[in-house]
Amino acid sequence: MDKLTRSDLYSLEQYAENRSEIRAQVMQHKKNRIVHVGPSATIYFEDRQTIQYQIQEMLRVERIFEASGIEEELEAYNPLIPDGSNWKATFMIEEPDVDRRRELLSELVGIEDRVWVRVDGNEQVFAIADEDLERETESKTSSVHFLRFELSDKMVADLGQGAALGIGIEHRNYSHEVEPVATSIRDALIADLG
Repeated sequence: MDKLTRSDLYSLEQYAENRSEIRAQVMQHKKNRIVHVGPSATIYFEDRQTIQYQIQEMLRVERIFEASGIEEELEAYNPLIPDGSNWKATFMIEEPDVDRRRELLSELVGIEDRVWVRVDGNEQVFAIADEDLERETESKTSSVHFLRFELSDKMVADLGQGAALGIGIEHRNYSHEVEPVATSIRDALIADLG
């Protein structure tokens, strides 16, 4: 997928005028890009549209309109757009109760390295996590991680031939899987490849 440039973005004024419509479109688009794995983990698969929305929101909230600031945001977020042979995702540990969330984050150290995808007939592919910076300590993990799943040519071809897709987590304190994922999610992710 092509990376975003400044010419792909709305000005703050244009974005403000169109924000509700853009937001509705992106929320509809994201419905087929979210996988809940067990009760507390969610994977949000990113693509060019979801990342453009995140950048626009960041520019809006931070009131960034200077070229250098916009370029910094593009530099930070463009690596989250899939490259054609991979999927990129935001992985979140979600627990509304603050005390329980604190416990979970201490129990789940290393979970980001134990998230996997599997194309039927192939081995699991474990995530490459947090390439931008370390997000955990020895005593707790972060509630947000950024993941990359690198797929082989065979996996991509198998998906194109109709192979099922599974997603899961294999951590000593959290083991759940979704196999197979819904066809609508699988189809949305296939569109990220190639």
